[in-house]
Amino acid sequence: MIEFTNTKILDFSFESNKEKMVNAIKNLESKFGKEYPSYIGGKEIMCSEKFMTTSPAEPDQIIGVFQSPDNEYANKAIETAYKKFQEWQYTEPEERAGYLFKAANILRKRRFEMNACMVIEVGKSWIEADADTAEAIDFLEFYAREMLRYSERQPVTPYPGEENYLKYIPLGVGVVIPPWNFPCAILIGMSSAAIVTGNTVVLKPSSDSPLTGHIFYEIMAEAGLPDGVLNFLPGKGSTIGNTLVEHHLTRFISFTGSKEVGLGIVEKAGKTKPEQKWIKRVVAEMGGKDTIIVDDEADLDDAALNVCASAFGFQGQKCSACSRVIVDTKVYDTFIEKLIPYVKKIKVGQTKNPDFYMGPVINEAALKSIINYIEIGKKEGELILGGNPVGENGYFLEPTVIKDIDPMATISQEEIFGPVLAIIKSKDYEDALKIANNTEYGLTGSVYTKNRRKIEEAKKKFFVGNLYLNRKCTGALVGVHPFGGFNMSGTDSKAGGRDYLALFMQAKCWSEKF
Repeated sequence: MIEFTNTKILDFSFESNKEKMVNAIKNLESKFGKEYPSYIGGKEIMCSEKFMTTSPAEPDQIIGVFQSPDNEYANKAIETAYKKFQEWQYTEPEERAGYLFKAANILRKRRFEMNACMVIEVGKSWIEADADTAEAIDFLEFYAREMLRYSERQPVTPYPGEENYLKYIPLGVGVVIPPWNFPCAILIGMSSAAIVTGNTVVLKPSSDSPLTGHIFYEIMAEAGLPDGVLNFLPGKGSTIGNTLVEHHLTRFISFTGSKEVGLGIVEKAGKTKPEQKWIKRVVAEMGGKDTIIVDDEADLDDAALNVCASAFGFQGQKCSACSRVIVDTKVYDTFIEKLIPYVKKIKVGQTKNPDFYMGPVINEAALKSIINYIEIGKKEGELILGGNPVGENGYFLEPTVIKDIDPMATISQEEIFGPVLAIIKSKDYEDALKIANNTEYGLTGSVYTKNRRKIEEAKKKFFVGNLYLNRKCTGALVGVHPFGGFNMSGTDSKAGGRDYLALFMQAKCWSEKF
């Protein structure tokens, strides 16, 4: 077993990589309009109700047609997964890990296909798409190794006259509900963690990105995963979501998405059904309102460059994106002067063309919501850049910067999930830390300062799950930066960390007297 290492991002300045991406995009476009089945117990499911997915860059273009299952199918999926669990739970950890290793190799071979899917389906740039795929490969490799570590004999205190063991066993049927913004990495990370720990899964991908999920299903089938371990059930959450979450045979729900939906899942999972034998477990990551602090002793050029990258990468549609920058009053104007040229360089357009850094936001509802926040921001501060839709087709929006925002203003407190950056002035470093902690979230944050004392103070007082010092607040790497936050950012899970797989298992101890 070689030691885990992170997958490197492809260099698209190489003509060979560029050509492969172009061909992968063309190949995907040749399949536009194709119909895709759902899968329960390995069998194709075709429904009378269907839904179509379109590209956010070209809303009139139908990418694919997917099944829209009703509650009868949702119940069947859970029941099928439960039946399969009775067998799968006893599969040796080495065998379960083997499926993930095989899947990682298959995904490497289909890397350009997966990248192209995300470029078209959710509007990612080439680099953002490849980073997503690379992270998915890392999740498969890392969690496979982690399962082998968990399967080793666990340390317990010796006791005279007894032989004592502690073993981690799976929970049961899991409902996995991933988001559209990392449709490959988070979907695969959540699903593979549940599978490798011995659980069976009903996967309900986002309605905005079902094709990416379908490719994952194909990969696991090619890897030889037994039928029924992974069940693929795309559809609207409003139709089947409650049934999947509330079913008495559902043992746990793994969710990534908005705070509102996440809290709804927590509430529904907390209501025990008469037939239910367990307390359901919820693993939830629910977003953030992430802050970068720029101190008066910071490298302002470096800070400006990385605030821009953190705020506008993938159109700001990351739960880790910088949506607020808090700048010391002594360097406030200078920082803004350095930031604006970086933002002005950003090109917005169809990301099939690698020259464009920013693509569309995910859908029309998101575009309207973000524009509404910009209008609010204009009243709460001074719009200094952007704020307008781009082009006549697609959901494109300029990178937007609004300064002189009050720490308690709406656009300082609510998650916008778009390319909007609020600039807030702080009196001093203590004031900056106080402002940074004033939201209900606690996911990521960053501090730019050369002062070692201030760095140490941030480690103690900046209350986020992932704190970065003199670097951007996005781009967590599997195994390097275990990812997950506090408060309304979720249930404190650490994806890509050594604690994560324990969320999908329970510890059983047995003692034998001799």
